[in-house]
Amino acid sequence: MIRLLALLSIFCVSVFAAGDANFEATKRDLNIPAIIMFFIFIVGTLGITYWAAKKTKSASDFYTAGGGISGFQNGMAIAGDYMSAAAFLGVSGLIYLKGYDGVIYAVSFLVGWPIILFFMAEKLRNLGKFTFADIAAYRLGQKEIRTLAAFGSLSVVILYLIAQMVGAGKLIQVLFGMEYEFAVILVGVMMIIYVTFGGMLATTWVQIIKACLLLTGVSFMAIMVLYHFDFNFESLAVNAVQNHKDGESILAPGGFISDPISAISLGMALMLGTAGLPHVLMRFFTVGNAKEARKSVVYATGFVGYFWIIITIVGFGAIAFLNSADGAQYFVDGKLFGGNNMASIHLSHMLGGNAFLGFISAVAFATILAVVSGLTLAGASAISHDIYANVINPQASDEKVVKISKITVIAVGIIGVILGIAFEQQNIAYMVGLAFGIAASANFPILFLSIYWRKLTTRGAFIGGFIGLITAVALVVVGPIVWVQILGNEEAIFPYKHPALFSVTIAFISIWFFSITDNSQRGKDEKEKFRAQNIRANTGFGANTAVEH
Repeated sequence: MIRLLALLSIFCVSVFAAGDANFEATKRDLNIPAIIMFFIFIVGTLGITYWAAKKTKSASDFYTAGGGISGFQNGMAIAGDYMSAAAFLGVSGLIYLKGYDGVIYAVSFLVGWPIILFFMAEKLRNLGKFTFADIAAYRLGQKEIRTLAAFGSLSVVILYLIAQMVGAGKLIQVLFGMEYEFAVILVGVMMIIYVTFGGMLATTWVQIIKACLLLTGVSFMAIMVLYHFDFNFESLAVNAVQNHKDGESILAPGGFISDPISAISLGMALMLGTAGLPHVLMRFFTVGNAKEARKSVVYATGFVGYFWIIITIVGFGAIAFLNSADGAQYFVDGKLFGGNNMASIHLSHMLGGNAFLGFISAVAFATILAVVSGLTLAGASAISHDIYANVINPQASDEKVVKISKITVIAVGIIGVILGIAFEQQNIAYMVGLAFGIAASANFPILFLSIYWRKLTTRGAFIGGFIGLITAVALVVVGPIVWVQILGNEEAIFPYKHPALFSVTIAFISIWFFSITDNSQRGKDEKEKFRAQNIRANTGFGANTAVEH
């Protein structure tokens, strides 16, 4: 590990040197405080990975940290997993650009947590082991359900991963002058190291540290913004209206999504998608029992809710400060340097100078790194645990499964880097919304119905789940973003950017239809097994316990 740390340090120095230190030098000089804090974070988290690697000895340790994470720790880690680049950079930039609609976007992210708290958390912990496919396959066909779950998980992971990679590359490119490609490669290398050596334990603590730093940083920004307006949000809003080109319309809905169908569809994607994100669902297997799982959601909801309140203040603060006379230095040819996603970053410089900009920059990088680590682990578990250990080779030993998982981590990391470079110009908030839409269409219906609907069968889940997944992807392809903006066609076949309203509905109806028409003996046996599953889901009798270290 020490050799690895030395090699990584040399690599970091070389890529910083390789980047043009005068990248837009008249607009942004190389930020030394940011680089120093960046290295402090890297060294600190690699130390955590070294510590976690010594404790990671089994498959349970690798995938779930042995189930020994407390409810508070897991809640903080879930919040860290959820507060991604799209949350910190994307939503604050959206509020800066559109005002009220950006706030609604943030609220939609939050609404999914009560669903997880009241309907999912306890059942997940009692029925699962390593992945959410364990629950869906509890009484259904292992091969069919795990194959479907793996496809859904990998689709979500890859889309989410692209968004984080693009965010990381743009952030470092703007702040440090590093070439975009080198920035994305650096994130990929760090991600592979964290997950391969430290597993879930290292990923958990990186997420906890990142959450603490992020909440501290944005809280300071919000306090400084409100301080300039005597802690009166109304005065802040009035100033923002005066400085924004759209005036009072930023306080009204309709600037981002104007028609009701798109609004409902996006809201459904963000709400139900939260309960279908594989890297979030995986976290409920890291706690010791169902009680700790419920506590995890309560803490996570509190942290995430507080974060969205603060981001709202930061977003309106960016409008008030960056669009003032003093904020002119952050614009190039009338556009915000680095794009709207950099609004909160530029605001940090106005509020606290280079030192605070360095801190926020390092925190933003930590935010991305923690999320991609969780995503990579979720993708690796889908391949190694769901596909290899339960479909291809059910007799595989724990050591073999973990080895396959580590190989998969490297493969996912490489794919993430390649796609991150290829999708450099794509909007990260849209990519995340798309990932949520697929999670809501493919993962959530199967998971929810497998827990609560006695008549669900393998045939219904498999056919209906794939129909939901294919519908979500197909409607995105023929929608305005891909069909018109990317493929260059004149008019979209499907008129809405967000297909969740249609794809989720089709998924539920398909699962219902193909289940109730399944009169096979296998289907009847699966329905009979629901009683035993329901007892375990509600009592925890027979559930896995935490590993003693």
